[in-house]
Amino acid sequence: MFAAMSTARSRRIPVASFRRAVAGCVLAGFTLLACGCGRGGGPPAPPMATVTVMHPLQQEVTDWEDFAGRLQSPKSTNIQARISGVVTETPFKEGAHVNQGDVLFVIDDRPFKADLDNKVATVAKDAAQVDLTNAQLARSQRLLQTHVVDQQDYDIAQANYRQALAQLAADKAAQEASELNLEWTRVRAPIEGLVSKIDVTVGNLITGGVGNGTPLTTLVSVNPIYCYVPVPERTLLKYQIYARKKQQEVRNAQIGCAIQLENETDFPHKGVIDFIDNSVDPNTGTIQVRGVFQNPDEVLTPGLFARMRIEGGGPYKALLVPDAAVGTDQNERYLMVVDASGTVQTRPVELGRLFGDLRVIEKGVTAADRVIVNGVQMARPGAKVNVEEAPATPASSPGAASTTGTGA
Repeated sequence: MFAAMSTARSRRIPVASFRRAVAGCVLAGFTLLACGCGRGGGPPAPPMATVTVMHPLQQEVTDWEDFAGRLQSPKSTNIQARISGVVTETPFKEGAHVNQGDVLFVIDDRPFKADLDNKVATVAKDAAQVDLTNAQLARSQRLLQTHVVDQQDYDIAQANYRQALAQLAADKAAQEASELNLEWTRVRAPIEGLVSKIDVTVGNLITGGVGNGTPLTTLVSVNPIYCYVPVPERTLLKYQIYARKKQQEVRNAQIGCAIQLENETDFPHKGVIDFIDNSVDPNTGTIQVRGVFQNPDEVLTPGLFARMRIEGGGPYKALLVPDAAVGTDQNERYLMVVDASGTVQTRPVELGRLFGDLRVIEKGVTAADRVIVNGVQMARPGAKVNVEEAPATPASSPGAASTTGTGA
């Protein structure tokens, strides 16, 4: 048995026979593959992509630019007394709203009443002296006509009468000054607004007078209120063009604006530009602009930081699409649209401002085009797609562009 196995191992298969066997296996494989293809009809074609399209929105919008600034009171005053004396009352609440003419401080008025009484008595005495000298003058005039007195006596009587009149006028002026001093013992609010804390309490002796008087408190007006912002000169030039369209000077064009505080959104406080400075700062290239805003609820407090949004031009009609639908190819922006046959096309476009989530398209599409807004990744130019219509949605903040200007 071992001899037979050894004989079998020692045999060699001819090369030609091996090659014929391999060729036969390959041919059989191709035959089987061909038979399988004939039975199944090939792999199924991939399904068409489904995309969501919308027509560009036609909407009236207004360009704005944002700037940072501070609120400031139109009127601010340091309260001081005009006379010296002892404070006896402070009939106001610190930090409260006061009206023009409200009493803020009361100064002891007894010395001033006594002085006024003295002045009144002096005026009464002067009036009696005027009556006396007037009677003497009339008598001297009659006696002069009958040559009982000479001209000199008449002149003396006339001079005494005039002197009495002058003394009466002087003492009346002193009485008026005394009345003013008595009136000034009530320190009143010169403007309407918010009053600060009390700097001088009851019982203190204060010094009156302009410039060197004792500070009592401060008072600021809050309705309306101002917001000052620095605006770049390029923006000023845009405002000038806008004003010329309205046939007005830029300072009188009543350009619209709005502000929001740190804890607010959507710029709820509306106003107008009422002041533009007379020159551009060459160091910063900006010019100071002021907006005025009504503040009946006194929410806007002087000194607060605020963002002010200024209208950059009149309302205009624009085409808007979701900003996410805009594609980028190097320096070119494009949109993908679906034509009437359901085929995808690429449209180069020129972009405008951003309004919320929507972008203004200045050139490249029309309101009749169907722009792909969802499924852009699955769409290929020239390919057929299934189309679903997206509901039309207006701009989230119409008339409020999200561009940001230079701020302080």
